Amino acid sequence: MFKKFLASVGVGAAKVDTQLEKALFVPGEDVHGKVVIKGGDVEQSIDSIHIFLMTEALRESGDKKIKEKVAIQKYPIAHQETIKEGETKEIPFSIQLPYHTPASLGRLPLWFETGVDIPMALDPEDRDPIKVSPHPYIEKVLDALENRLGFRLREVEMEYSKHFGYVQEFEFAPVGEYRSYLDELEAIFFLKENHLDVMLEVDRRARGLGGLFAEALEMDESRTKITLTSQELNGSLDGVARKLQQTIDQFKQ
Repeated sequence: MFKKFLASVGVGAAKVDTQLEKALFVPGEDVHGKVVIKGGDVEQSIDSIHIFLMTEALRESGDKKIKEKVAIQKYPIAHQETIKEGETKEIPFSIQLPYHTPASLGRLPLWFETGVDIPMALDPEDRDPIKVSPHPYIEKVLDALENRLGFRLREVEMEYSKHFGYVQEFEFAPVGEYRSYLDELEAIFFLKENHLDVMLEVDRRARGLGGLFAEALEMDESRTKITLTSQELNGSLDGVARKLQQTIDQFKQ
């Protein structure tokens, strides 16, 4: 009985360790691994085991931005297990990273967090950091903006948007021909299996008195969406750049 009491407060209780086959991924990729549970000093019942894909994001609160932990995806791994005293149990799993998984750019952390639900006890947890590269489709758009259209990637942030929820925002500074009439360009990517939607926010440079008023009233920002098919994205970089340029050029006036 005393051992059960100690296990309920975490002393001599079961421990969990999630082991991944690798730690570098791209969105949409399958993740393989196993959850290893090591029994403690007493037998314990497990209601459920879940893995959460986690990150951090900024959210506006009043006139400040606060950083908070965000669960991108929740994966059920097992239910109704029993771990005996001193037993080691391995539960293999295969899960898919969602296409909207953000890339590990800047200082953005990404990790898998494993939670084991044990009734009347402290729930053991495990945290495994991972890296996620930009999907090749997104990488191609970034390449076109930077190496064909003269934009420089200035900042990447994970933020909460009232329109889209939690999104990764890419902020570019114009350094080529667009420098004379754009202040900045912001992009948000919505990746699907067979296409990529690119939401662009074009911040035009103030020109004349009317432009100054528009900038003061934040009316100088224009939003638009471009859809690039898998065929286009698997084609030439110049073709992707031309489609982006045609859209951005509409805001020259």
